[in-house]
Amino acid sequence: MEGILPDRAIGELFEAGALRAEIERDGDQIQPASLDLRLGPVAYRVRASFLPGRGQSVADKLDRFALHEFSLEEGAVLETGCVYVVPLLERLALPGDIRATANPKSSTGRLDIFTRVLADGAQEFDKVPAGYEGPLYLEISPRTFPILVRRGSRLSQIRFRRGEPTLTGAELSALHDRDRLTSDEPANITGAGIALSIDLAGEPGSLVGYRGKRHTGLIDVDRRAAYPVAEYWEPILRGGTGELVLDPDEFYILVSKEAVHVPPDHAAEMTPFDPLVGEFRVHYAGFFDPGFGHNAAGGAGSRAVLEVRSHDVPFILEHGQIVGRLIYERMAGRPERLYGADLSSNYQAQGLKLSKHFAEIAARGDPPARPSHR
Repeated sequence: MEGILPDRAIGELFEAGALRAEIERDGDQIQPASLDLRLGPVAYRVRASFLPGRGQSVADKLDRFALHEFSLEEGAVLETGCVYVVPLLERLALPGDIRATANPKSSTGRLDIFTRVLADGAQEFDKVPAGYEGPLYLEISPRTFPILVRRGSRLSQIRFRRGEPTLTGAELSALHDRDRLTSDEPANITGAGIALSIDLAGEPGSLVGYRGKRHTGLIDVDRRAAYPVAEYWEPILRGGTGELVLDPDEFYILVSKEAVHVPPDHAAEMTPFDPLVGEFRVHYAGFFDPGFGHNAAGGAGSRAVLEVRSHDVPFILEHGQIVGRLIYERMAGRPERLYGADLSSNYQAQGLKLSKHFAEIAARGDPPARPSHR
């Protein structure tokens, strides 16, 4: 059947040898519509990002561009502004009718860690063609915070597709009529995607977002609720006009105005923002699993957390301004476990929320500790 492969089918890929790993897979590694990818035991600091290109392997390019190799067995720090390539524990031997795409995990994007998956012969990042057989690698570049990683750390995830599961504009409108995909009324559906806009509303002085601080301590990507918010983030409070000036190359965590819903028989993906609309973009595209915001899965609609940057020039964001679109795709089957209902899902029914690495803070609208009136 055409569509995104659900958890059961991903498990069958392991059983058939189409997915292999150097060590036994983690019990929670398979998600409702994706597989978490794990870092291997070594990493390479490289001169610059690269693509292997047709007929060339990543290993050959590492021989040319690697500055040094180091172990991840006991953990290692990856510095901001540097580019690293890590062989992953998982490798593929895909059937001829299944292709794959990768994306950073939600928590990875919220830490401003830029990641992209590489495959041998790849001419594009994060895309693996049908029938591919070989290793996978992850390019990692921390942008705001230095991070501590180790063998087995999970920064990215991969989805497997058969056929052409993306909904057309007409199909998306019909699905919205059936299952109400967004709280926006009427839904803004164009180009086969549902618009997401920025939320800068609320009383003057209320919390609308965060800006990442520079020169902080490191973050262990495998620790939860371990770091105080105030040491890593500057709260952004609503001004009198409801506008936010994005400073060039600063990292912001904001939230969508709309609550979104992904039915159990579909998955969604946020597409990068069109640069023709402004000098900023939602920095990380992301996967939305079946059941995200689904009422039966404890969601009742969940807002999308957005990682935003401005490039080259300052840019003014206003409340309700469109910043991205959600593309919906059919599942090849309903997952055995839904996001939120059967998993310890970190971001179900979320509002403005930092990554799982930070201690819980006051709900949106409550005055944050040590605020900054930007």
